[in-house]
Amino acid sequence: MGRLSTHVLDTAHGRPAAGMGFALFRQEANGEARGETSGEASRWTLLAEGATNADGRTDAPLLQGAAFRAGRHRLVFQVAAYFRAQGVALPDPPFLDEVTLEFGMAEGGHHHVPLLVSPFGYTTYRGS
Repeated sequence: MGRLSTHVLDTAHGRPAAGMGFALFRQEANGEARGETSGEASRWTLLAEGATNADGRTDAPLLQGAAFRAGRHRLVFQVAAYFRAQGVALPDPPFLDEVTLEFGMAEGGHHHVPLLVSPFGYTTYRGS
């Protein structure tokens, strides 16, 4: 059984990024998601969306059990909206509006995708 979790740290303020909006997608092969076909090689299907809790995490794993499948996934974080809500004056347009992380997951195991972010940079890695 596999599971996916995330954690966001606000490196500009040195604290968890509480209330950061996110969306999780899975890449589906042509027609896989709904049994249909089209001219596209693949598409992204929304699996979950929400906001991080006071600890910069989600209250439950993003995927686990039967919902967990190996393949390509995408996490999109609403960085500019988060920093604006923190009272940070951002340029228009902001340097980072959304941060999109695309990653692959093999069968089983715990996949943890942390995001360390400021208004002008970010880093990520496969955590544990």
